[in-house]
Amino acid sequence: MESGGIVVDPITHSLAGITIAQLGFKRKAALWALLLSSIAPDFDYITRFWGTDIFLRYHRGITHGILALFLVPLIIAIIFGLRKGFFYYYFMSFLGYGAHLLMDLTNQYGTRILSPLDWNPYSLDLTFIIDPYISIGLLLCVILCLSNRKKAVIISSLTIIILLGYIGGRYYLRNVTKDFLKTKIDANIYKMCPLPNDFLRWWFIAKSGNEIKVGFADLFTKRVCIQETYTVSDKDPLIESSKETDIVKNFLYFAKYPYSEIKKEKHRTIVVWKELAYSFMPGDHFTARVIFDENDKIVKSEFKF
Repeated sequence: MESGGIVVDPITHSLAGITIAQLGFKRKAALWALLLSSIAPDFDYITRFWGTDIFLRYHRGITHGILALFLVPLIIAIIFGLRKGFFYYYFMSFLGYGAHLLMDLTNQYGTRILSPLDWNPYSLDLTFIIDPYISIGLLLCVILCLSNRKKAVIISSLTIIILLGYIGGRYYLRNVTKDFLKTKIDANIYKMCPLPNDFLRWWFIAKSGNEIKVGFADLFTKRVCIQETYTVSDKDPLIESSKETDIVKNFLYFAKYPYSEIKKEKHRTIVVWKELAYSFMPGDHFTARVIFDENDKIVKSEFKF
């Protein structure tokens, strides 16, 4: 898994599948069925071969929707239980597949969970893309279950309860931080985004009129640090032209909080699109650039992951 990756890694999802298997599913192929169903939603990783912008557009799409939640476990149940135990394997696969979708839904990238009925992305914005506390918790659960098989059901059950409590705690802290932010910044729209390995500090996007402020809200120090203030300008013809490129179309399909700006460099003009939810990351991550020549014709478009 690369450092700029955008999904909870397959290892974490595999550990979740193994944890579910310890709940009492003892048939011979139960573990393999759960492992397959736990990583199956990420089969859309194949779109990465067509470019990162294509990947951003189609990842967590149809394979992460409610249709796939019912259909894919059906296929897995046919593979493992056509002769015997079809409903047993279907139920297991449904749990594994559903656990994957729920885990992805908690982090800020989100999923198109209602596809194909609704293609809008939904996210609870509670955890960062990769959360080591969840991964470590699941790993410890698997190790303890293997070392004490008689109490595996209890260990895995407690692990799931603790992880649900962890998610609930982050939900509470996010809302408290949002309320705190409202006392410091006057805005019409407040969006809170999780930061890597942090509980009390959250990235915020606050919008009022045509002004957008982004920065950190820290519950521990009771401080708000505004990193950048952006002004949304009237529609610029070059910005509108940039929207016609495939790169920007794919970027806008992925981005929840996009912002565009124009930069001048010698004899060329660059339209830069940013995803403000990730603008705390150093470098030009999750940005699309469209380069125009001196005659305002597009000469290049690119996406930086």
